[in-house]
Amino acid sequence: MTILRTKNPGLALPFSTDFFMTTPTTSLFSHVPPYEGDPILSLMEAFQADPRPHKVSLSIGVYFDGEGRLPVLPSVRQAETALSQDIGARPYLPIEGIADFRAAVQRLLFGAGHEAVASGRIATLQTLGGSGGLKVGADFLRRYFPGAGVWVSDPTWDNHRAIFEGAGLEVRSYPYYDPATGGLCFDRMLASLDALPRRSIVLLHASCHNPTGVDLSKTQWQALIPVLRERELIPFVDIAYQGFGDGLDEDAFALRALADAGIQFFAANSFSKNFSMYGERCGGLSVVCSDRAAADTVLGQLKATVRRNYSTPPTHGARVISRVLNDPALFALWRDETAAMRQRIRAMRERLLAVLDEKFQGRRDFGYLVRQRGMFSYTGLDEAQVARLRDDHAVYLVRSGRMCLSGLTGANVDHVARSMAAVLA
Repeated sequence: MTILRTKNPGLALPFSTDFFMTTPTTSLFSHVPPYEGDPILSLMEAFQADPRPHKVSLSIGVYFDGEGRLPVLPSVRQAETALSQDIGARPYLPIEGIADFRAAVQRLLFGAGHEAVASGRIATLQTLGGSGGLKVGADFLRRYFPGAGVWVSDPTWDNHRAIFEGAGLEVRSYPYYDPATGGLCFDRMLASLDALPRRSIVLLHASCHNPTGVDLSKTQWQALIPVLRERELIPFVDIAYQGFGDGLDEDAFALRALADAGIQFFAANSFSKNFSMYGERCGGLSVVCSDRAAADTVLGQLKATVRRNYSTPPTHGARVISRVLNDPALFALWRDETAAMRQRIRAMRERLLAVLDEKFQGRRDFGYLVRQRGMFSYTGLDEAQVARLRDDHAVYLVRSGRMCLSGLTGANVDHVARSMAAVLA
């Protein structure tokens, strides 16, 4: 027995320490299942542990330069150097983010002279990467369109499904990739969307489709737009790789065509890849509305959505990106840098195709490698072949057969091509 002393010296209370020493017999969290882990990040852990010197990682969606390194872009370095001269205090940003950053996002996505920008009918937030834009948009849609289902391409980036399901929305898929051709099954896609309930949410990739690398052509976008309008569907466009397909303006074609057609839609963009600023988590969410009044209302409720989540966005990365996008000289430099990254990826596609064509002498068509765009390609390898590629040749792909082309370099592309040929033989 222990004597508890109180502030009153004449009062002492006996108590047992057993109450304070008791160990719970059952975990409060016994019903919580273990996290299975992210399949791509788990694969990277296996890659890091692999002692083979010739190993090649073609799994994680990160751009590497010709030396296999994560680049620091000169435009970014110059902007950071300039900003370091005026660090100053760092108060909370407005909920919606830095004004110059948001204006630059609109110009980059839609063009400075676009009517939707000039009329003020776009509501734009600074977000925590492209994923943050998707999440804020998903939460907004769940609140104001609670009965709407979400339709994503088959296949799509795995986190698309997780984000929208996490917001409480039901997620289904529409036909997209044709494994027989390594291309798009557009007629089936169009027919599927044309049969959706009104005000269904349709997740679309503006360019450089993840994971397949298969994009709609301009003609196909123009055929899709009337279906979206007539069915009163709500497009949600993900543009995470602007500049990696055909160019900064070319890759934004879908956004501008939708806005031109008077479609009201959502667009989440990311600066992780095209600025090589993954850890800064910089992106945006833009909602194209019917007029300025609607955009003001939407922006207000988007701010409320952010306030309920992470309250305000971070400062540094957005200031750097804003500096680059708003400075003509730095913007020109960055445009050249994105072109160099795009051209390097294209060169790796062409070299991979050349070696495979030499190995197979027309017995198999690998033309999809250059018809697809951006960082990713669906190779057509099945799970067993992917496993052989990893176990026998130290080449790491995700189990779907998706390849991240930016992991290829002049030093390893021939090894990868020969390894693919070996498992396909």
